[in-house]
Amino acid sequence: MRFSELATKEIISLTDGSRLGPVGEADLVFDEISGRLQTILIPPKSRFSRTGQYTEVPWTSVRRVGPEVVIIDLEDFHPKKRV
Repeated sequence: MRFSELATKEIISLTDGSRLGPVGEADLVFDEISGRLQTILIPPKSRFSRTGQYTEVPWTSVRRVGPEVVIIDLEDFHPKKRV
C-alpha cells in the first residue's frame, strides 16, 4: 500500500470507538533495517494542547486496515506518551 493511500484513512480505537485522527497527521516510525512500520505516533487531539504529548501505538496493535479506516486495539495496551 502506498503512503498516499494510508494517509487519508482515519485511525479508530476498537476499545471505545473514538476517532484519533487521520494517519496523515500522525508520525510513523519505521525500522531502518527492514523498512517495516513499527510505531504510529498520534498527536494530541487539540493542536493547542499544552502537553504536546504524542500517543505511541505499536503496529502490533493495528487490527485491520480497511478502505477508509485503520482500527487499533488498545484494550491490552497502555499507550506511552511521548514528548
